[in-house]
Amino acid sequence: MSLCVTVAGVELKSCIYNASGPRTGVVEALEKISKSESAAVLSKSATLNAQTGNDYPRLSFGADTNICKTFFFCFFRYKEIGLGPDQCVGSINSEGLPNKGIDYYLSPEVVEKVTEDGKPYFISLSGHTKEDNLEMLSRAFNIEGVSAIELNLACPNVVGKPIVAYDFEQMDSVLEAVTSHKDWGKKPLGIKVAPYFDMPHFEKAAKIINKYPISFVVCINTVGNALIVDGEAEQPLIAPKGGHGGLGGGFVKHTAMANVRQMRAHLKKEIDVIGAGGIRTGMDAFEFILCGATAVQIGTCHKNEGPSCFKRISEELKSIMTRKGYAQLQDFRGKLRDYDRSRATKPAREFQSSETPMGISSFIIALLCLIIAILIADKLNYVQI
Repeated sequence: MSLCVTVAGVELKSCIYNASGPRTGVVEALEKISKSESAAVLSKSATLNAQTGNDYPRLSFGADTNICKTFFFCFFRYKEIGLGPDQCVGSINSEGLPNKGIDYYLSPEVVEKVTEDGKPYFISLSGHTKEDNLEMLSRAFNIEGVSAIELNLACPNVVGKPIVAYDFEQMDSVLEAVTSHKDWGKKPLGIKVAPYFDMPHFEKAAKIINKYPISFVVCINTVGNALIVDGEAEQPLIAPKGGHGGLGGGFVKHTAMANVRQMRAHLKKEIDVIGAGGIRTGMDAFEFILCGATAVQIGTCHKNEGPSCFKRISEELKSIMTRKGYAQLQDFRGKLRDYDRSRATKPAREFQSSETPMGISSFIIALLCLIIAILIADKLNYVQI
């Protein structure tokens, strides 16, 4: 049984590693990832200079319960907000890229500690300008110990800055400049893109990316400009940008899988597609790979569960592969079948009419069951009516 993959020419012992963002900002957190079952270590998205990010509270992560909850983070105080029954585990954030600056993540001390266990070290970059990105590349391309670079073109949470991946003309310009860099080729480079929702956008984005020698594409970053409201307090759940932030985790899983599948269909085969968004079980990872992902990144689940999640998800994925008779990832990667009713194990759910609240219908069912039980008992002479 093997989960081994090659991403951008870098050999990984597993297809599962961390996403940039949660638990990646300081060397102590990166060391924990390095010592876990994560296949690689991906840094926080770095800017040219250190920055503290947006105002607090700016984060909310879901809890693993039957009823989806978010946890409102503000200086170690948590407020539980219910989002409805039978929903997913997700997150919303508007951090604004708090990080220690590119020189911190490229410093000899950090690189040595992160790589001492032999894990590949990927650097994430998210400059405020094209010039910032080029300057950071000049530094990252020449650091021994850095295995690959992920250029984030999709952050929706920096106030006053547009999402590059949605401005196709700007994305084309950035990729042209990046791939013309004097040190291009010293390290493999991939990009992280925003979620796309319209078929022409998939086609346009892929057409631009295919023009350049990009090694991999990460699908997706958060779904930007979402809003969660605390109805009791009559205010947004987070403070920055009027409460608007990026949705992640289970809230975006199905959008992420669609993006993986579409990008895999439209990109050149030599470009790896990495899935990110809502992966917290082995089955989630299996489904992303089935849609064409070379590997997957874990973000919200990593924040909630810590680095132990990588081992658990890996073991769950292996168990699924064993049950299905797959020995390696390429046995099922990108082999999602067309729908066939005879194979379906998850029939379309028939939703309750909005005119009959779920609580009332449950009460009626319980009452009918009680009446039936009494009638049966009476017939058997167990009770007197």
